[in-house]
Amino acid sequence: MSIQWFPGHMAKTRKLMTDNLKLVDVAVEVLDARLPESSRNPLIHSLIGPKPRMLVLAKADLAEEAYNKAWVAAFRKQGLTAVACNFKSANPKEEIKKVTDGLRSRAEDILARRQSRGIANLTVRAMITGIPNAGKSTMINLLAGRATTETADRPGVTRGKQWIRLDRDLELLDMPGILWPNLEDKEGARKLAVTGAIGDNAYHQTELALWLIGWLREHRPGRLTMRYGVKESLSDDEIADFVSDGQIENAAAWPLMEAETEETAGEGGLSDTASWYILEAIGRRRGLLRKGGMVETDKAAIILLDELRGGKLGRITWDEPPADKEDGH
Repeated sequence: MSIQWFPGHMAKTRKLMTDNLKLVDVAVEVLDARLPESSRNPLIHSLIGPKPRMLVLAKADLAEEAYNKAWVAAFRKQGLTAVACNFKSANPKEEIKKVTDGLRSRAEDILARRQSRGIANLTVRAMITGIPNAGKSTMINLLAGRATTETADRPGVTRGKQWIRLDRDLELLDMPGILWPNLEDKEGARKLAVTGAIGDNAYHQTELALWLIGWLREHRPGRLTMRYGVKESLSDDEIADFVSDGQIENAAAWPLMEAETEETAGEGGLSDTASWYILEAIGRRRGLLRKGGMVETDKAAIILLDELRGGKLGRITWDEPPADKEDGH
């Protein structure tokens, strides 16, 4: 499954960032706490350069708490200021303080240099960047205490820059979300897609749902059973009966179902018949049937993706922090 998405406004955002970096003291990159590695945009890293930066892991309530702590610790070991935040928390003041304290801390050296030169301006200006749908607008609305930007569970909502004053000493420059043009890491691209960072027109939802099912069965077994009451472990006989009964709808239309190739083998279930079995079972559980009892797998895929993004399959962190990788966990 190929995923490529770099609409025209992304190129404009890149230029907008370049033109406005000279106006700010600190760059804040908002990451999705569910995928702190996959949601780090290498374009942003190269554009920011040596300018002081801060990482905010948003949507921490949708990620697993132990992983949130591990990722913050991993970034801090790299010398980066990082905080994990739930901007829909019942205690928003605590989340606000995490961000504002981090901003002021990153700007301390800049403010000290200004004072030594006799410059009276002690306002910290910060640029807010990140991939689409990472949680930037929700964060800014909470910090500002009012709905200053439109928010939605889809990428590409914020299209232009806007300055927002928080306190007498803090101003934010909100930038539209930006993705990089070549998503060469296929696994990372799929993670971005399932969490909603990439627009639906960049991939086929049923193919993505099949990959998702395979990933969940391998990495978070039991989640599909918990949510939909479907079996995740299937016998060879059950798979054979499923295929012989002709229940894989329109299989010929799916190249990845026709034959397993070296490229697709072991990529998490794209060509895994068991994933089809489970997707159809989800559709049947939800009553998504056409005449003749055929399951509307396309609708089942949409429901699965929507409910995953809404946290209804539980908290999931898709990227393992470096320490966990080294330990083999």
